[in-house]
Amino acid sequence: MKYATLILLLLLTLPSLSQSEGKYNVLFIISDDLTYTALSCYGNEVCQTPNIDRLADRGVRFTRAYCQGTYCGPSRASFMSGYYPHATGSLGYANPRPKIGDRATWSQHFKNNDYYTARVSKIYHMGVPGGVEYGGDGRNHDHYNGADDEASWTERYNSPGPEWKAKGDGETLEGNPDGKKPVVGGNTFVVVEADGDDLVHSDGKTAQKAAALLKKHKDERFWLGVGFVRPHVPFVAPRKYYPPFKPYDKMVLPPKIPGDWDDIPKPGINYKTSENMKMDIRRQKKAMGGYYASVAYMDEQVGVVIDALEENGLADNTIVIFTSDHGYHLGEHDFWAKVSLRDESSGVPLIICVPGKKPAVCNSLVELLDLYPTTAALCGLPAQDRLQGKDISSLLDDPNQEVRDAAFSVAPMRKGFLLRTQEHTYIQYGEDAKGGIELFDLKKDPNGYTNLANDPAHAETVTSFRKQMNQKLIDLRSNDL
Repeated sequence: MKYATLILLLLLTLPSLSQSEGKYNVLFIISDDLTYTALSCYGNEVCQTPNIDRLADRGVRFTRAYCQGTYCGPSRASFMSGYYPHATGSLGYANPRPKIGDRATWSQHFKNNDYYTARVSKIYHMGVPGGVEYGGDGRNHDHYNGADDEASWTERYNSPGPEWKAKGDGETLEGNPDGKKPVVGGNTFVVVEADGDDLVHSDGKTAQKAAALLKKHKDERFWLGVGFVRPHVPFVAPRKYYPPFKPYDKMVLPPKIPGDWDDIPKPGINYKTSENMKMDIRRQKKAMGGYYASVAYMDEQVGVVIDALEENGLADNTIVIFTSDHGYHLGEHDFWAKVSLRDESSGVPLIICVPGKKPAVCNSLVELLDLYPTTAALCGLPAQDRLQGKDISSLLDDPNQEVRDAAFSVAPMRKGFLLRTQEHTYIQYGEDAKGGIELFDLKKDPNGYTNLANDPAHAETVTSFRKQMNQKLIDLRSNDL
């Protein structure tokens, strides 16, 4: 009996499974089309995001995290597959599976190592608003999975919502200078102050389902992906989220600099601008207010998921990641939406919370591609040399380290390529750079108003970046695909 008691005491004092083996759960929360500049933990004083801030208060907040593709399809295919977009050829909205074959995606690697893996709503590409509203075939929402990858999941769930057809007060802001156009769908700037509560809409349903899955699977290892579709257009949120941003004319737009586009190559002028969208100042301010209301709604749903994590006793053995698939312009340079390779579009919010790690702010350059190898390492899963990202787990202990010289991103529809260092933004259009080059000195010109690419004084810098870019394009295609 004495020995049995002693053995029991020893077992009780041993570290938990998660501490001894590093096998944590993974909760991956991703917002759609979210710029880091809209979050209060990144300094926004107008749009308050208390639940995302809760994560920042207990995790490592990265200030220089970059996506690998500046719109949904290539970005999501990249971080889920572990490869850069040009390595797999996933430059649009297709799933990377045809090119990667039987190689494991991020969640699949965990599934293959006895984790329950599930997604709720959009992790790979899914059309918004069409995929959310219609369920893909217009009949059955459960059958719509977009460019999803079935092999990545034990289970998967979609979250239908009314999107731009939501009941409430709506206005089409884009291409509607005379105000006669009705509220319309598609990739269009529309604001709807919606009737009803959070559960009317996709993200409310996503948060509720994620909370239920956390409760159901709390006693097993899991990798759970929670995909919120806001603040992707249409800017639809329950009416209660709008008052902080009204009247809309109190919204403060970024400065408009005369001649701002004069030194930018044509592909560098974004596909959505105040000019080509025919949005006057009133509409621009309402677009910002509608975007912020969508962010506030999404943040509330993040809170539902985090509350469920804590209520089920999972906070001490679960890695929590919050990010976006890419950023979003809100009038900077008179640009709107995504696609550009400027920081507002290529940069993303990134917060990583690991049990036992101290909160910190990290200014090192990191990529979304790094999430796969990093979480695998933290959870003690087999390493895979084929992955093109880096294990950045060391930054969680020492945020002052540097893991790479430059972050890399692409804008396929612009044939654009970005190398973002701590000191410069370098962008070239075309692999031969024949579409033009942009170079910005981030120390002297952090907002990128003066393109130095044609300045003789910076010729050596341009030449150096071109060589680095050429080598990067060679390296990213050098894999076992």
